[in-house]
Amino acid sequence: MDLKPVLYVLGVLISPHALAVEECQLNLSQTQLDFGLMNRAVALVPAPERSLGERQLSLTLNCPQPTDMSVFYRGLGAGPGRFRFTERGSYALQVREAVLDGQAVELGLIAGPGQAPSAIGDPLVWQPDHGVVPMRGGVAVTGRNLSLQLDASAWASEDAARVRDAVTWDTAGLFDALGAGRSRELRWQARFAPAACTPTLSNGGHVELGKLSVDDLSVDKDTVLPPRALSLSVTCDAPTAFAVRMQDNRQGSSTGTGDETTYGLGLDASRQKIGRYRLLFDPARITADSFAHVFSTDSTTGGLPWSSAGARITAIGANRYLGFSSTSGSTGGPSAIQNLNATLNLEATVAPLGSLDLGNEVRLDGSGTLEIHYL
Repeated sequence: MDLKPVLYVLGVLISPHALAVEECQLNLSQTQLDFGLMNRAVALVPAPERSLGERQLSLTLNCPQPTDMSVFYRGLGAGPGRFRFTERGSYALQVREAVLDGQAVELGLIAGPGQAPSAIGDPLVWQPDHGVVPMRGGVAVTGRNLSLQLDASAWASEDAARVRDAVTWDTAGLFDALGAGRSRELRWQARFAPAACTPTLSNGGHVELGKLSVDDLSVDKDTVLPPRALSLSVTCDAPTAFAVRMQDNRQGSSTGTGDETTYGLGLDASRQKIGRYRLLFDPARITADSFAHVFSTDSTTGGLPWSSAGARITAIGANRYLGFSSTSGSTGGPSAIQNLNATLNLEATVAPLGSLDLGNEVRLDGSGTLEIHYL
């Protein structure tokens, strides 16, 4: 038997480009930018949009051999130099301090691989559907190690914070190094809180009408009780435009004509309506920040139009907003207020005794919820 040696030659042909793709690394110093919590406090200087702040991060691209170091950013555009941060916000990226293989370089802004730059400089504002490429002497250059510093800024439209529930904005963009075959996602986040103001009522919101004698009440007419004082304070994180209204927790128990400014005092043992009450705001007994005077203004449509601000005493309603202005005669709605203190009058009315079941103790049991509405 003849023995013949067999030689096997095995291997894989790898192009230099494939090797570069396999071993290049694209990294971000952080992969999520959180712009924190923004409440709906009114800006001291009104503007169409409000800054959410600025964040910094760095980007590095490292390859084992000279490679096209252009990096593109993929995100929905929102105009020149801006990207979409939901339908009510935007963000921007500025790139600076480019260093290629240990030496500072300029950057070119390009619309596609190999294209001539539309702008050259350091720093550069990243434009939607564009990339940046390192340059020397006006010519794009390759390299092994590229580092970039990025400034990220975000904005929200002024009305974006006017939310009734907590809202989180979350979007993403993609850094794409085409020549290196690498990409990295960057997420953007911002949160909005619905509440910036805290209302507080004296005595925990309890108003005692005391024990009433039947001898003090009318048999066939309504009896109006002496008014009771109640203090309200509203404390906000910052100057905030708000209005108040009240909802009846004893719905359907109010006597009278059903005026939206009257609230029920509950029902007796025979399910008869016991009476009603109103809560009155007197601008003369209201102080707010450093305002010389406070004037009341209201709206039956939840804002726009507002009534002419004046010194009239106003009963808070269930279907209209009551706000406070620093300017008499203004129809522009409530002023931004940080701290408000008011002494309110509660006026209660008891139904004629002849309409009530007096066989048992009749308890006046009214309950309402005072609401703060941000504008």
